[in-house]
Amino acid sequence: MAAEHGAGQQLSQEMMEVDRRVESEESGDEEGKKQSSRIVADLSEHSLKDGEDRGEEEPAGQELPVDMETITLDRDAEDIDLNHYRIGKIEGFEILKKVKTLCLRQNLIKCIENLEELHSLRELDLYDNQIKKIENLDTLTELEILDISFNLLRNIEGVDKLTKLKKLFLVNNKINKIENLSNLRQLEMLELGSNRIRAIENIDTLTNLDSLFLGKNKITKLQNLDALSNLTVLSIQSNRLTKMEGLQSLVNLRELYLSHNGIEVIEGLENNMNDNLLESWSDLDELKGAKNLETVYLEGNPLQKDPQYRRKVMLALPSVRQIDATFVSPRGLIHPRGLRFLLCRMRTHTQSPQVPPLPTLQRCPVQYGSHVLLLMADSVHS
Repeated sequence: MAAEHGAGQQLSQEMMEVDRRVESEESGDEEGKKQSSRIVADLSEHSLKDGEDRGEEEPAGQELPVDMETITLDRDAEDIDLNHYRIGKIEGFEILKKVKTLCLRQNLIKCIENLEELHSLRELDLYDNQIKKIENLDTLTELEILDISFNLLRNIEGVDKLTKLKKLFLVNNKINKIENLSNLRQLEMLELGSNRIRAIENIDTLTNLDSLFLGKNKITKLQNLDALSNLTVLSIQSNRLTKMEGLQSLVNLRELYLSHNGIEVIEGLENNMNDNLLESWSDLDELKGAKNLETVYLEGNPLQKDPQYRRKVMLALPSVRQIDATFVSPRGLIHPRGLRFLLCRMRTHTQSPQVPPLPTLQRCPVQYGSHVLLLMADSVHS
């Protein structure tokens, strides 16, 4: 029996891997398609063999949930970690009057229930279960972190009462629309990667948002971001973008991830690229490895005050054909397909004398497959 139980556990883990491969396939991951096909084939053969060996006593790979009565809970505990306990139903937690963090990762939970008495709860982790609906959370008004990633959600709902929520993770579900978040005005991080979202919408009230992750969706346009002036991190790689636009209001943006799209046109990034602290020409040596770099924006940096500014940039970066808004090549306009992209994080500092000197340019790897040179401001507050 122990051997059969071990085999069942291993098969269950492999099945979860198939689920994630299938999700990658829906996001356009070709490698995920190939690997999922191989794994499914292997599992089918393995399941048939196991079924014959067991005489079809139970479905192959099905884990049986444990009875919560077999789990002892400390009623005075503030942190409860029940990761991978094969819990099938949330029950018996009403005794936890002091709990602040509850982790129920990698279980067999199908429904969010019986948490109404946990008024002190600050963090709820339901990552990797079988939950289909966000519900029964209205009384958890002190909740600050909620993670329901890797479940079976199709809609964002049931969170409008969680007005103190700061971080919301809904990665790898089946969500197709951003909605019902308007009351989460204190939200600082929103993670919606690996879903089926087609449009950026209904987030204009999230003015405190610092980080927005939308990678591996089906988004075709950068839009409805104007209200997110405090945003510092925007990740939207592996989507269906063809144009870089709509970022002009993101004046505090420090990190922008746009790889694995089909971007051909770049515009509206002036507020994100200029006004940093490049003052030594040796700083441009970091870019000499970018042999295909054709466009750089250095406007507003101390380097620009040099009378020979453009000539020196051309000498330092011979491949460059456009400096700021000026084309420096007699070839005329450069087609957007010829551009290359490098994201370099910069640092600026206030006028406070208490702030120590900071390096003007951090070393970063050259990315040959992206689309423009960004010199982002990484603000340091005194």
